[in-house]
Formats: sequence, C-alpha cells, structure tokens
Amino acid sequence: MTAEELFEEVYTNFKLHFYRAVFQNFSSREATLTTVETFCMEVIYAMKNPTVNEFSSFIGISSPNAAYKINSLVKKGYLKKVQSVKDRREYFLQVTQKYKDYYNISANYVSEVMSRVKAAMTDEEWKQFYHVLTIIEKEQMKDVPVYHGERHLEEMGLTEEAGDNAASGIRKGSAE
Repeated sequence: MTAEELFEEVYTNFKLHFYRAVFQNFSSREATLTTVETFCMEVIYAMKNPTVNEFSSFIGISSPNAAYKINSLVKKGYLKKVQSVKDRREYFLQVTQKYKDYYNISANYVSEVMSRVKAAMTDEEWKQFYHVLTIIEKEQMKDVPVYHGERHLEEMGLTEEAGDNAASGIRKGSAE
C-alpha cells in the first residue's frame, strides 16, 4: 500500500466511525441536520466564528442562499448569529453547545485514537509523528484560507473564555 493509499484509508476510517456513530444516535435523538447542513456546520466550526460573508464566499454560494442555510441552522439551535460590536451591520456565526455535542462524536474518537497511537510509540517516534502532522497541516493550509477566530471574539464583544461559553448565554451584542 502506498503512503497516499494509507493516508486515504486513515481518513476514510475516521469518516466511517463518525457516520456510524451518527446513525447509531438517530434512535436516541431526532435527526435534525440534513447532509448539506452538516457540511455547512463543519465549515463554520472549522472557520472559527466566520462572518456571514466569509462563510458564503468560502463555500461559493450567494449571500441569500447562505442566509437561508444560516437561518435554518439558527432555528434548529445549532448556530447563533452574534452582532459585531465594531460594525453593527456585520454578524459572526458561532456554533452552539448543541452542535459541539454533535461534533464531539468525532472529536472524542480522534482523541481516543491519538492516545492509542501515542501509547504504541516511543517518545522519539511520537515527536517524529507530531513533526509529520505539522508538515501535513502546513501543506493543507496552502489550499485553505486562514480565519482567525480570536480576532472575531474581540469584535463580537467576547473574551476568549466567554467565547467558549457563549452558547450558554455569556455574550454581548447578539442578535438571532
């Protein structure tokens, strides 16, 4: 198996584990996110509090189409629109605890696998593995715009700590 095939296999296994966990949870909760909405939420979460315009530009859809998707996600409780304290016309998109709970299905598995990988390696192997991961991340970033969620927290009138707790209602200048 080539390195590319092995990398694809690892990536596919993470996706399969996530999908299986999502389907297993359908019996214990309602399936409220469509496939497209799930992808939108993953993009918004990865972009760390993008503006509505940043989100629509990134995924290449019109502002009205983005607004429709965003409003649906707000109504379902997975997303909040937080008004900028610097420019009241601008809104930042912030995931709620409801989405973080949904997303943790995947994040918890990543942590579990990484713990097992680290346990199976020597300290030197782990350092080399970490170095390889930083190279992969750096190379990926050439294809993906960088968004700075920390910058947005300030513009949203939030501290970093409050940003983590904003889904619990600790925020200023919000609108839905």
